[in-house]
Amino acid sequence: MKSGKTSVHSFAERIRGLVQSDIRRMTRECERLGGINLGQGICDQPVPDLLKESAIAAVRGDLSIYSKFEGIDALRQRIAEKMAEYNGIRCHPDREVVVTVGSTGGFVAACLALVDAGEEVIVFSPFYGYHVNILRLCQAALKFVTIHPPDWRFDPKELERAFSDRTRAVIINTPSNPCGKVFSREELDFIASLCQRHDALAITDEIYEYILYDGHRHVSIGSLPGMEDRTVTLSGFSKTYNMTGWRLGYAVGAAALMEKIGLLNDLLYICAPTPLQHAVVTAFDLAPSYYERLRADYARKLAVTCEACEEIGMRPFRPQGAYYLLVDVSGLGLSSDLDAANFLLTRAGVASVPGSSFHASPLDGKQQVRLCFAKQDAHLEEACRRLRRLAASPR
Repeated sequence: MKSGKTSVHSFAERIRGLVQSDIRRMTRECERLGGINLGQGICDQPVPDLLKESAIAAVRGDLSIYSKFEGIDALRQRIAEKMAEYNGIRCHPDREVVVTVGSTGGFVAACLALVDAGEEVIVFSPFYGYHVNILRLCQAALKFVTIHPPDWRFDPKELERAFSDRTRAVIINTPSNPCGKVFSREELDFIASLCQRHDALAITDEIYEYILYDGHRHVSIGSLPGMEDRTVTLSGFSKTYNMTGWRLGYAVGAAALMEKIGLLNDLLYICAPTPLQHAVVTAFDLAPSYYERLRADYARKLAVTCEACEEIGMRPFRPQGAYYLLVDVSGLGLSSDLDAANFLLTRAGVASVPGSSFHASPLDGKQQVRLCFAKQDAHLEEACRRLRRLAASPR
């Protein structure tokens, strides 16, 4: 007799269609084969000593109980100061800042708090897969707008057509994962005008905000006129300070938005790890030279990676920021991005991510793979050496 409830082996409708990302799949296969992982965005460079010592002191000081769900006061104060100085966004540390479990945790809380099932959300493609999966978990109606290589620009008319009175939010990732696009002030002004015309929110992930190349400048859409009350700005510590496993990020926005995002942050996570919150307060004491070295170091790694790709017939699309490289692999003579990724892993021992993972239309990424060059020099140089060996290797 049917009871009307689902089988124990059935799953919630909200996760229908969600699958483990190709990033995770390629990482597992890389580990199995003992390869070098240029697929997953794992930075294996050291955490600054100042932050390590601060973490040790916090643990030894027994700063180990729950914090307030919005984060410790000292950290929110320093975040507010940084937002004013670097991002041009003035925010109240007590009411307009929430410390989250990574910027992705902040994105989850923001989407659950602000997006209802069936509401339209605009996403630029190529995209960060976690953004799309989280929006699908919220059962949002996604509308994709393409940004085109090699300079990663979007068609303003296409974006304008995507907006409607049903648009709840637009997702911005600047600098972007996977293509490294840095949205210009002109582009953000245009997006802001559409948000205001259609009474839509902007949810912007700016986790790579300090990693910029070739004179590009970071602009936060939340700093633009008329966007103060309709923008959620997300960032964090993972990428700038090489601590992806510490899981510390933050959300900034109008008090009314942060109240609900804070509520979701509490329900989902209770709080970010307390001793690590205390530790990263000292990140704001690092000198400007730290960020200058960071950019210079990644620019050098980018150049090394591009050179190795070009030597084996792959064409890199130079990023404007972040530490990823989308590469055209059509020169390898293989039929698809998946074949290319498997070829690079099995023949060179270097993991990448198939490009179709990042595109609304898989055909757009059929001849692309993504590489992450945020690796210690010895690991990156060995990966490039392995890639170069393919120049003399039969397909």
